[in-house]
Amino acid sequence: MKIGIIGSGYVGLTTGACFAEVGHEVMCVDNDEAKIKTLLAGDIPIYEPGLADMVQSNVAAGRLRFTSSTEEGVDFGEVVFIAVPTPPLADGSVDLSYIEKVAREIAGVLKDYRVIVDKSTVPVKTGEKVAQTIRRYARQGLEFDIVSNPEFLREGSAVKDLMKPDRIVIGTNSERAMALMQKLYEPFVAPVLVTDINSAELIKHAANSFLALKISYINHLSLICEASGADVLKVAEGIGMDHRIGRHFLNPGIGYGGSCFPKDLAAFIAISEQLGLPFNLLKEVQNINRRQLERFIERVREALWVLSEKTVAVWGLSFKPNTDDVRSSVALQLVEAIVQEGAAVRVHDPRAMDKARQLPVAAGLTFCEDPLQAADGAEAVIIATEWPEYAKVDFAALKQRMRTPFIFDGRNLLDPATMRDLGFHYEGIGRGHAGG
Repeated sequence: MKIGIIGSGYVGLTTGACFAEVGHEVMCVDNDEAKIKTLLAGDIPIYEPGLADMVQSNVAAGRLRFTSSTEEGVDFGEVVFIAVPTPPLADGSVDLSYIEKVAREIAGVLKDYRVIVDKSTVPVKTGEKVAQTIRRYARQGLEFDIVSNPEFLREGSAVKDLMKPDRIVIGTNSERAMALMQKLYEPFVAPVLVTDINSAELIKHAANSFLALKISYINHLSLICEASGADVLKVAEGIGMDHRIGRHFLNPGIGYGGSCFPKDLAAFIAISEQLGLPFNLLKEVQNINRRQLERFIERVREALWVLSEKTVAVWGLSFKPNTDDVRSSVALQLVEAIVQEGAAVRVHDPRAMDKARQLPVAAGLTFCEDPLQAADGAEAVIIATEWPEYAKVDFAALKQRMRTPFIFDGRNLLDPATMRDLGFHYEGIGRGHAGG
């Protein structure tokens, strides 16, 4: 099949590459001429494991191409995906201006029947608005169908999530559109859930909000474990063995971040408010997430007494491992807070330092090429992102390079007993008496 994808950011590019990988012909569109030139040159602007090789091989095979022309993309694709940003507004609701603009652009160049698919994460009833907009601006009598096909990509494993999805959700009321979508997804062996458009749109926000709820639940539980001397990892293991609960997303830490959870949770809260059904449970999920970081910083402050003029090493800047994405990164929020208190902050991240250097906070940071270098002369090391590399550091050498051997493990990456045996003052999240 021939597919057009409007928007060549994280979702659009990954989706396009994976569709091309299974044999479809794909044309990705973006209005950023510089990005198109970069992609045509074989480079990609994001780090995602496996994506660069997939893009390059499919460009070479002629199955994946790029353009800045919406008309070219719409003419090319039997199915046209909308994969543009849906950033949050100040009140937490979703900025749909990019979606509306693309809908008008599609309407202006539409010549024949197309299936137009919302791939962006959008509030419920957006599909209705897209359909209204296209009817308003398109030539009278042109036929098209709108489909909601939410993405469930996890940064760091997005290629795997697309190639081997745990479910495919298709929201449509049209048998004609459904037939094309089934043909499109035929190469992917996965359960397909067919719903109405509104239900499909709700699924993504509901799923991410529930996962955020699990994270905030275990983070609050970690406070109870600290107060009672219990080990939150053992508690998580025990409750996770119940198949109704599961172990996923029961990993305590300094809070969730990234481009999806904070935005989608705020959007779902705003959607609920607009429908006259305030979702106070999710508001508390946000509050717990905010307090988790505040409490962690307070523990660092208590141990070091005064942060001003102290040297602190922070390992990890991306919001999670296996990505260079620093959007809404809790690690960066932590760094900003420590810098504001007058600490000299030395940072390391395996992938995200280039993007972090572009942020205002970078002026107050020292970027280091390896984690040991970051720890030179430091009073404390903070693990803010659970990159597996940090568990393999030579900790005996680390101790020799630090001024005082404090480790604050914001992701429970290390074993408390081992760290204390090595002579470190170690603090994890909710570990109680683990390790003595």
